Amino acid sequence: MNLKRVVVTGLGAITPIGNDVPTTWDNAVKGVSGAGPITHFDASKFKTQFACEVKNFNASDFFDRKELRKFDLYSQYAIVAAEQAIKEAGLETEGVDKNRVGVIFAAGIGGLHTFEEEAGYYALHPELGPKYSPFFIPKMIADIAAGHISMMHGFHGPNYGTVSACASSTNALIDAFNYIRLGMADVIVSGGAEAAIFPAGVGGFNSMHAISTRNDSPETASRPFSGSRDGFVMGEGSACLVLEDLDHALARGAKIYAEVIGGGMSADAYHITASHPEGLGAILVMQNALNDAGIKPEDVDYINVHGTSTPVGDISEVRAIKEVFGESAYKLNISSTKSMTGHLLGATGALEALFCVKSVEEDIVPPTINHEPDDLDENIDYNLNFTFGTAQKRTVNVAMSNTFGFGGHNACLVVKKFSGK
Repeated sequence: MNLKRVVVTGLGAITPIGNDVPTTWDNAVKGVSGAGPITHFDASKFKTQFACEVKNFNASDFFDRKELRKFDLYSQYAIVAAEQAIKEAGLETEGVDKNRVGVIFAAGIGGLHTFEEEAGYYALHPELGPKYSPFFIPKMIADIAAGHISMMHGFHGPNYGTVSACASSTNALIDAFNYIRLGMADVIVSGGAEAAIFPAGVGGFNSMHAISTRNDSPETASRPFSGSRDGFVMGEGSACLVLEDLDHALARGAKIYAEVIGGGMSADAYHITASHPEGLGAILVMQNALNDAGIKPEDVDYINVHGTSTPVGDISEVRAIKEVFGESAYKLNISSTKSMTGHLLGATGALEALFCVKSVEEDIVPPTINHEPDDLDENIDYNLNFTFGTAQKRTVNVAMSNTFGFGGHNACLVVKKFSGK
């Protein structure tokens, strides 16, 4: 089969470290932490009282009051990030066949805040009987962001959401990549969004002992690969990439950021929340991605790792990288941008794919922050280059993004510099 080549022609982001791509990328390169006290609700009685929230986001700048009745916060983030990417890619110009433009947009949870508000009312006041908004279900469901984006722009191509916990938006991008290279669409607007920093989200992760409780130092709480790490830091926001058939992009003179060359998927088949301790699923997903891309391990320059700052997960991912890459693992740059953005759950894969695209475009690797030289874990090989502390300039021809989700879902995307060949 003669597969089409797929390139990235637009980027958008609403994140804890910036409300657009330039600001987000600049702060990632500078090593800025997006963590701080929770403002979405009173978290004073929770074990964790901080998170990486989106800042200075005013919904009324983008939506009128009537529209806002239809949008959960996660959909608001998705729509705005997608708007940025669509505008940058020039998809609203004449000559773009909107019947050949799709939207595949992910969420790991979806409209959690809407669910809390609606279901909570009846739980608190059962004597008053059920009282639900007609917008309750369509605001809450995890596919609705894709629907809104397509309706707002008249895109009639493939349209749905993917749900695979923290791997959700990487799965969305892989699906988009495959549809385009198979010739089933010319362009797909793809990414993920999440907004779960509300009582049920924080309380639920607290009860699992999954998130950090370092309330005295939120900015340094996400510390992947450090000995004192105690869980991930919740994040929120959205990231969007416009994926496009290369010939289609060249014909309309679109800017090309990078080329998508492969995607891999696997399952741990091990535990509902914990990664396989030996990294078996992580090994398989990276091998699958390399095979799909048609490259060797030594061709990869940078891995944006899942690296959530959890005691078990960080160790298993390092083991997997060493198994897959062998001696070339020591020539790689590895970094966890979650140390700055927190963990955006269903949106994290898209954001980290965006960072990979920017890395190959600008030849710079963003850092893993919050590591102290004497804060070590005997199970982690510190001869690997984790890009601790500060960004590093280097040629990045090929970058890989790992995402692993509850349920054992693993997904990996590979991008490279666009050379035109």
